[in-house]
Amino acid sequence: PKDKTLWFTDNQVDGMGDDQPPGELNRAVKAGQNFGFPYYGGGHTRTDEYKNDTPPADVVYPQIEMVAHAADLGMTFYTGTMFPQKYRNAVFSAQHGSWNRTVTVGARVMVTYLKEDGTADKSEPFAEGWLNPNGEYLGRPVDVAQLRDGSLLVSDDLSGALYRIWYDGK
Repeated sequence: PKDKTLWFTDNQVDGMGDDQPPGELNRAVKAGQNFGFPYYGGGHTRTDEYKNDTPPADVVYPQIEMVAHAADLGMTFYTGTMFPQKYRNAVFSAQHGSWNRTVTVGARVMVTYLKEDGTADKSEPFAEGWLNPNGEYLGRPVDVAQLRDGSLLVSDDLSGALYRIWYDGK
């Protein structure tokens, strides 16, 4: 990103259930920020152990909350020119997929668009197809990297594959 802030994903493990805790996309704009642990176990969700304690007033909440247990892993900022303009400076992230939900989720590449001020706008699936409707994984994306030509590489540790995603303008 232009402003060189630190972005990171986080998956806390307190208060687990099918829909808790959410995955997070966080933005650190300065050293020493407090992202809520141990008072929050994902997004605005309070942890059981600290639910009666007053959290610090300066907690920084996630820019985006992702579906719980999708296992958000690697991410990269898109600086290429191969894909349409709407993807410039967006965050591409790999969701490895859940192992402990009643209904499996994840196994896809997400894109999070950024606003002009550098904050996150919205996330949506970018590449899917690694998860069958019956919940069986065909692949498990781990990381996303950009090649010099602007295409994306996605690593998959279930099939031991690297996928190249490109855009030909059609």
